[in-house]
Order: sequence, then structure tokens, then C-alpha cells
Amino acid sequence: MADIFQEVDEELRADRARRMLLRYGGWLAAAALLVVIATGAWQYRHWRQQKSTEKLAAVYFDGIRALSAQPPDHKKALAAFADVAARASGGYRALAELQEAALTADDGNLAGAVAIWDRLAGDARLDPLLTQLAALLAVQRQIDSADPAQLAARLQPLLAADNPYRPLAEELSALLALRQGKTDQAKATLRALSQEATAPPGLRQRASAFLVELGG
Repeated sequence: MADIFQEVDEELRADRARRMLLRYGGWLAAAALLVVIATGAWQYRHWRQQKSTEKLAAVYFDGIRALSAQPPDHKKALAAFADVAARASGGYRALAELQEAALTADDGNLAGAVAIWDRLAGDARLDPLLTQLAALLAVQRQIDSADPAQLAARLQPLLAADNPYRPLAEELSALLALRQGKTDQAKATLRALSQEATAPPGLRQRASAFLVELGG
């Protein structure tokens, strides 16, 4: 009888930790936004040298400002990013589409957002930083709904030792393991992440907190 109660308790703790990961999953969107803005800033300097593209650059940053407003104006931002995505090419088109996809998902159209991310992730002409970010965002937004095997396959390349998104991918791997009931695997991943010197401090602290929720 004690074994049954212990098993139930472990399942409840795993479920709480999984819900915590989903609840605080905005960290990935925030981190991704920082990468996008940093990349966009570099692209913007390049675009400033090309007079013919200055108007599109201005529209893009109008979208960024709309997102940064209090309260954020998602409708205005989405219109700006969609405009740039339709008229730009290369990196700026990809940046605009990444933003457009995130807002599309926030509006409840996950399928539409995933279609954008998948298209970007498969575009060999783009910087790998952008294609991998698109893949990571697609996994993050589908972590509790899509086929686990497909999600794991998409995460695998991002778990390479030299991949800049590896710590983020590891946290998603832990969440995926929890979804599948693989609590011990999730604990092992989170334990390693909490001790990983190259991971951002906030990510290490969060991994430690999740471990506590799972009972170590």
C-alpha cells in the first residue's frame, strides 16, 4: 500500500513541476526575443547603409516599439511585422516572420505560427542562428501537444555541445521527459543543467527549483 501512495505522490509532484515549466515557459520567448533584437540591431546597422531599405527597417522597429509599449499593442506590431515579412528578403524577412509567428501563436493560431517557424527552420539560406531559433520556438510552443517523438527529434540537433541554444534545449528536454512520465530522466537532465557553468544563471536556478519540486 505504501508503494502505491509513493507512486501517486511522485506523479503529483511531476505534474506540478510540469505545470510550473509550462507556466514559466515565457523565459524562452523572452530569451528568443533578445536574440532576435540583437540580431536585428546588427542587421539594422547594415540596412542603414542601404537607403532603399530604410523604410522597411523603420516599419520593423515600429513593431518592436509597439511590443514594448505599456500595454503592448499586439495588433499594430503584428501588422508591422507582416508588412516587413511580405516586402523584405533575407535576414530581416526572417526576423519579422519570427515576431509574426510569436504573435500569431499568442492570438491562438498555433498551427499558423508553427507553419511559419517550420518554414524558417528549413530555409538553408538563412543564418543558422535564426533557423535554429525557429526550430526551438516551434518545439517550445508545442511541448505539451505535439508528438513527443517528433519533438525529441527536433531538439536533438540543438543539444549538440557547441550549439548556442543547448541549455534552453536541455530544459525543454526535461519538460518533454516529464510529459512522458520519465521523471528520473527529467531529474537527471535538470540536475546536470543546474550545475552547468556555461548555462545562464537564471536557467541554472530554475533547474534547481524544478528539482526541488520533483523531490530532488
